[in-house]
Amino acid sequence: MLTVAQLPPGQLAARLAGAGLYLQTGAFVTRLQSTIPSVVRGVGLMYADYPLGPDDGYADFHLRMVRPANWRRWLRPQVQLLSDGLPPFKPLPLAQAYPMFEWGLNWCISSRAHNYLVLHAAVVEKHGRAVILPAPPGSGKSTLCAALVHHGWRLLSDELTMVRLDDGRIDPMPRPISLKNGSIALMRSALPAAQFSPPVHDTSKGTVAHLRAPADSVARLAEPARPAWIVFPRYQADAPAELHPVAKARAHMRTAENAFNYSVLGALGFDAMADLVERSDCYDFCYSNLGDALAMFDQLVPPP
Repeated sequence: MLTVAQLPPGQLAARLAGAGLYLQTGAFVTRLQSTIPSVVRGVGLMYADYPLGPDDGYADFHLRMVRPANWRRWLRPQVQLLSDGLPPFKPLPLAQAYPMFEWGLNWCISSRAHNYLVLHAAVVEKHGRAVILPAPPGSGKSTLCAALVHHGWRLLSDELTMVRLDDGRIDPMPRPISLKNGSIALMRSALPAAQFSPPVHDTSKGTVAHLRAPADSVARLAEPARPAWIVFPRYQADAPAELHPVAKARAHMRTAENAFNYSVLGALGFDAMADLVERSDCYDFCYSNLGDALAMFDQLVPPP
């Protein structure tokens, strides 16, 4: 199957400007259209290893990134995201066009994929067993996820854990990892060979940049994993890396607080969450040093 990187020179921009690029990111296909240079560059860099769907095929989401036709086109230019031709959000400064695409795609999946229990959580896998990392912003979740997937773990997702309602397994969504503020420089130093998008400043999240998903994780985007652990991470300066067990009932409620559609699914959501927690060992995890954190996670997984 053709990947973004295998497109002939000029074809990426031509497809985005024309009928659209059909991008396969796990269980979903996104049709993206845009002539904005930063979006073209960002997709080419961050999605180089991803397979493309047929140009006349089906897409789950239809997104366009455009510049609004108003006076701001020339003074303080903006970018507008259109989903199925409609704007779900207010415009943002043009410099934030590529992050807005990533945020918009997250919104599409989290608000519409109700054939899954969708958690706001990173998820990584080793030897077929997955660690789910539910956490609010600022907890160090994405930094920890980025370190793990460059040290022997497979990336399933940085933001959205997709739990199947029928069998409880987790479908991969290995898209670029979103990093913010101080974690950008930290991961650039720790991963000098990795690919990062240019930092974008003054967003609602501060300074943001994206880290390209490892190629082997993208190559396995059709391979689900079994949940084995739910770990609630929290970065705390100078704290030792420690795991503390969490009671199942408490873990259920805390994970539900990080679910996008738990209440929408009703009884299905409750049953899926109960099954997920029942089959997982649940922990609080506090850390400050990434090396210690990686060693602690390696102790979770027995040899295959």
